[in-house]
Amino acid sequence: MYVKFDFNALCKKVLDERLKEQGLKYRLLNFGEVEFYESFTKEQHKIFKKNLEDYGIEIIESQKTALVQKIKDAIVELVFSDQAVSVKASIFIAEKLNHSYGYLSNLFSEVAFTSIENFIILQKIEYAKVLIINNKESLTEIANRLNYSSVAHLSTQFKNTTGITPSQFQKIIGKRRKAKSLAINSEMLYE
Repeated sequence: MYVKFDFNALCKKVLDERLKEQGLKYRLLNFGEVEFYESFTKEQHKIFKKNLEDYGIEIIESQKTALVQKIKDAIVELVFSDQAVSVKASIFIAEKLNHSYGYLSNLFSEVAFTSIENFIILQKIEYAKVLIINNKESLTEIANRLNYSSVAHLSTQFKNTTGITPSQFQKIIGKRRKAKSLAINSEMLYE
């Protein structure tokens, strides 16, 4: 079974449930941002922080780290949307966050210890994997969707990132599906 889920919706739901559980007055703003209408105690903050950590969500304390997280969120939004082909990443990020791209790029490298460009490549490869697993598009269509000049360019970045080519990845997924199908069929025989 393959499951598709929306990270944004999932995180908003977790935040909403945890905040309501503590009886805090708030409103959810953009992804990852919460505005509180009243202050809360250090103990409430500690409990809330612990509750979020159970879901792999952490509270960002520094402004720089918060801005880097916004850059990451903007990149994920861009890569996983249909806009990836029509918009240049540097322009999209600068306009979305209302800062110059040079400033954002330097800050990102300082805090994340990698470049925005490398992070974009990682996200594009992750999305390529999702598209390959979904098995609805050819490698040519995936390369076009992710704004690669060719399948060869996608393949080079995919191999540099994962250690295998997209075609090899497709074969692995195909073998896993076949093995799962055989296992399910053999289980059905014995029932």
